[in-house]
Amino acid sequence: MKEKRIIKNQDFTGERALFMTNNAIIENVLFHDGESPLKESSDLLVNKCTFQWKYPLWYTNNVEVNESTLLETARSGIWYVNHLKMNKCLIEAPKTFRRSSDIELNDCELTDASETFWQCQNIKLKKVKVAGDYFMMNSSDVEIDNLVLNGNYFFDGGKNIVIKNSILNSKDSFWNVENATVINCKINGEYLGWNSKNLTFINCEISSLQGLCYIKGLKMINCKLLDTSLSFEYCEDIDAEIVDEIVSVKNPTSGTIKCNGVKELIIDEHSRATKDSFKLIIK
Repeated sequence: MKEKRIIKNQDFTGERALFMTNNAIIENVLFHDGESPLKESSDLLVNKCTFQWKYPLWYTNNVEVNESTLLETARSGIWYVNHLKMNKCLIEAPKTFRRSSDIELNDCELTDASETFWQCQNIKLKKVKVAGDYFMMNSSDVEIDNLVLNGNYFFDGGKNIVIKNSILNSKDSFWNVENATVINCKINGEYLGWNSKNLTFINCEISSLQGLCYIKGLKMINCKLLDTSLSFEYCEDIDAEIVDEIVSVKNPTSGTIKCNGVKELIIDEHSRATKDSFKLIIK
């Protein structure tokens, strides 16, 4: 195997500073102004580096980045990338990760994750903190463990998602989602899960105004609905086990809800349920 080139303790400026660098270790390097410093590169180990300008890792393949920083000015930093792993990194820049695949983040923080992880596939996040709106739009095949998220419109249009042991503070999250399983999570946000298919919550605590509406195929196991009102409107094929009292349920279409009580059940002239299509079971 060819020995890796070592680039260490240097500063670079200008556009495409290390364009098409292959089979290299890049350590303790500062990339100043200048777009696309590592564009079209592959087989890189990047340690303790700082990126100050836009598009640092476009069109790269087989890259591992450790203890490095993308500053706010390194916007749109990682697009069209395959096989990227980041450990203990700080990403301050928005619009990172677009149209990329096989991305793994461990113990990282994204302080402005606005419009980040759009149209990506095969993503793994573990022990990650995120702040920003429209995170993970139209992304698929995602595994998440120990995520702390503060930002609205999380996962719009996502597919094949598993999230565990996480805290999600997000209005309008899980909209237009298909095949998502959420386990041991705390979720706080209005209008949860609208227009989704095959959405499962297991051992979750949920607080939401008008949450869990317009869903086809909703399964809930051992969940708490804290302060959740006007829930389940026009929701189809419900199989829900709620271990506390629900504030209010409005016009569910079909399925079964088991709970410890409902303060207000609203079935009005706009209901789509037939005589036997919906059951409410008070334990």
